[in-house]
Amino acid sequence: MSAPASNASQPMMTSPGDMFNLDNPVFCCYLFWATVLVVKMLLMSLLTAVQRFRYKIFPNQEDLFFKNLEVQFDDPHVERVRRAHRNDMENILPYFIMSLIYISTNPNATVACNLFRVASVARIIHTLVYAVYPVPQPSRILAFATMLLITFYMAAVVALRTLSFI
Repeated sequence: MSAPASNASQPMMTSPGDMFNLDNPVFCCYLFWATVLVVKMLLMSLLTAVQRFRYKIFPNQEDLFFKNLEVQFDDPHVERVRRAHRNDMENILPYFIMSLIYISTNPNATVACNLFRVASVARIIHTLVYAVYPVPQPSRILAFATMLLITFYMAAVVALRTLSFI
């Protein structure tokens, strides 16, 4: 008995195990760039600490390592880094989730990997122009909008590919 003929108009169904393993170049690319972004976010905590020591700004009484200091919460240097870190959490975490959902649609590897690269580099640039070396607009908004648009693009792809199932 012969196997049924494959329908060329329909994509071959793959199991989640096929998409979310190290044999899938899209998933490997996602893992690499997600790791870069996680490390970047962890470094934001260290950058906050560096700013606190640099400007001798501490939020708790027990943190006052130097004499004649008072607890302070509103230093512009420290707060800039904290805002950049919060912005990362508000944007990178949804991006991570949307990217995984996007991978489940079995996207074109070249397109997906380039999206992951561009989004990650955009977030690194956002941090550099906001928290490390402040640069006037529109640098920050362009870096911010790049990842946002990529996340919306992936959401649109997922929605369009799954619309027929609702």
